[in-house]
Amino acid sequence: MTEKSNSDTVRQFTVQPDDDGVRLDRWFKRHLPQIGFATISRWARTGQIRVDGKRADPADRLATGQKLRVPPGGDTPDRKASPRRELTEEQIEKAEAMVLTQDRAAIVLNKPPGLATQGGSGTKEHVDGLLDAFAAEGPRPRLVHRLDKDTSGVLLIARTPGSAAFFSKRFSTRSARKIYWALIVGVPSIDDGLIELPLAKQPGTGGEKMMVDESEHGQSARTRYRVIDRAGNRAAWVELQPLTGRTHQLRVHMAAIGHPIVGDGKYGGPDAFLSGSISRKMHLHARRLIIDHPDGSPLDVTAPLPEHFAMGMEQLGFDEADGEALPEAPAKAPRDVEKQQAKAHAKQYRKERRGERRGRKSGERGPAGKGPAKGPGKPAGKAPGKPAKSAAARPARKSIGKPAGKPTGKPPARGGGGKRA
Repeated sequence: MTEKSNSDTVRQFTVQPDDDGVRLDRWFKRHLPQIGFATISRWARTGQIRVDGKRADPADRLATGQKLRVPPGGDTPDRKASPRRELTEEQIEKAEAMVLTQDRAAIVLNKPPGLATQGGSGTKEHVDGLLDAFAAEGPRPRLVHRLDKDTSGVLLIARTPGSAAFFSKRFSTRSARKIYWALIVGVPSIDDGLIELPLAKQPGTGGEKMMVDESEHGQSARTRYRVIDRAGNRAAWVELQPLTGRTHQLRVHMAAIGHPIVGDGKYGGPDAFLSGSISRKMHLHARRLIIDHPDGSPLDVTAPLPEHFAMGMEQLGFDEADGEALPEAPAKAPRDVEKQQAKAHAKQYRKERRGERRGRKSGERGPAGKGPAKGPGKPAGKAPGKPAKSAAARPARKSIGKPAGKPTGKPPARGGGGKRA
């Protein structure tokens, strides 16, 4: 946003790349939030707001480089804005020490283990609470994805509302590549494989713990893993790529195949800890992030290992240089194919449920004086013989130990987004 005059006179703004394609009313909400929608509508109706000299409507979309004329006034806020958090010098230093790189659109942090991404019950110190350290000028930066409290590594922060929308779309469409390193207990029998196990919240945990759920309630979850090196049969160093974004996905998947992440007692129990001098902290690190940047060139950032992880690597005889090669990008189904698959599955499921309800109703009450409409054991609408097993009742297909990278003839299922690994 480039402003050429103050609020006491007519103001002229130049639309910046971050606001390309945004609605006019959304532009005001981003840059002049004290001006209410009623005022914006009145100005537009009376021709006081102009874009490149022409009358504009609140629903019009702006383009980079356009000149926006805003009349004076309207600066009395409709509601009191919440004050920014006052940070101590120590907190500001802590925030700045995490920075790997930053520019006008993004701040990339190396989150240490033990620091939560967001606040919660009893959590006072977190990354989101430290972002005011980067908001001396301009809008407050915002989170666009998350890491577990005990997971370290690359965390992307958007500097502006426009870049937040841009990056969020890349995460939701799976065009961002997230590469994790982990130390795991034992060694998988297949060095390069794909884990496909649906996940759901574990009942009784308040949503704080996930579990494998192969019923129709489980959400599709896919993880590609590759063994980089091994320490006998005791432990292995693996590279993980989440192809979907379910909560705790990497941790649940590795525990489910019998190789929990070292230090992850939540999902691996006592078996997740190695004897000797290996730290009991969790050894899961968001090593690298590759994502499109609003400027056009890709943003590719690597985060150094935390101290306990680096020491564990050294004690097990692993060399960081062995894992530096960029893994092959996993194949991805086109968005239209994914949408068609999801719609077809939902339609089939609804159809089967309707058939089940009709069958129960017909079996309970047939024509007057003639008893049930169907014989015992034969639901309405089903042909004699073995009943067909519904798609919803079949367990979800999984590929534990299936070598990755081979064509299956079917595009992968659509994944989810915005969750923690």
